[in-house]
Parts: sequence; structure tokens; C-alpha cells
Amino acid sequence: MDADLRQYLTFRLGGLEYAMDYRRVQELRPLSALERVASEDGIVEGVALSRGVIMPIVDMRVAFGPRPPAHDPRTDVIILKLSSCVMGMVTDGVTDLVALPASEVRPLPHVGEEVDYLLGMAQAGERRLIVLDIDRLMAIRSAAQDGRARVPLGV
Repeated sequence: MDADLRQYLTFRLGGLEYAMDYRRVQELRPLSALERVASEDGIVEGVALSRGVIMPIVDMRVAFGPRPPAHDPRTDVIILKLSSCVMGMVTDGVTDLVALPASEVRPLPHVGEEVDYLLGMAQAGERRLIVLDIDRLMAIRSAAQDGRARVPLGV
């Protein structure tokens, strides 16, 4: 067993499966369970109240492709505890919790510095996972919302 075994939460977005460090997950909630205040911004779904904390909700389905026509019962929100804040991330659905050795995460070829949030690819059985640094990804989203940067999020 690898001494550097890490747990990753896997989730779907736009037909692909992504993985992020499970230590950044505070909780998982169905979108319908959050009290929301709507936004006209597209990516920023609005704000939500969870356990007494008001947090922004970012709809990653918009960032990774055309927005689905409506939320469905599989739409999940991952409440993230990032280094700078607590926020929610709307996904097409959480799929699994997997343990992978760090050595199994292979760097992506031809990825520039502008997408440094992509840590690499990993195999979990037959599934190919795109491994994300969620702190870096959400920092890019914050900068893009302020109009300072526009970075493509799809792979």
C-alpha cells in the first residue's frame, strides 16, 4: 500500500469525471436542500445558507459547458472549505470517494501555466479522472468574476 494514499471526491461535469482532494470538502448537499438567493450572473448561482454560514454558490456546469435546462434530483452541491473561504460548487452529481496514491496522478501533456488547476489524470478501475486543485480553480473563477482574467475551464 502506498504511503502517500489520498482520498478524492469524484464528480461529473459536462460528461467528464473529475476528482478533487477530499480534505477540501466540508459537506455534500442536494441543490434543492439549500436556501438560495438567485443571481443573474450565470456562473454565480447566488448565495446559500448552510449551517448558519452564507456562502456564494458557483454553478460549475455553466463554466464547463452549456447550462442544463433545469436542476434535476442528481444535481449536487459540494460545500468547499477552501484556504480563503467557504463556498458551494454545483455539479452534475457526486459519483464516488476514491483512494489513490499520489504517484498514480499523471501530468497532462500540453497544459500551460494558465490551467495550473489541472493536476493530471488518474485511473480508478475503468474510470479516467481529471484531478483538480480546487483552491486554484476557484481562485481563477474569482479573478474571472472580477473581470481580471478569463481562463477556459474545460479540458
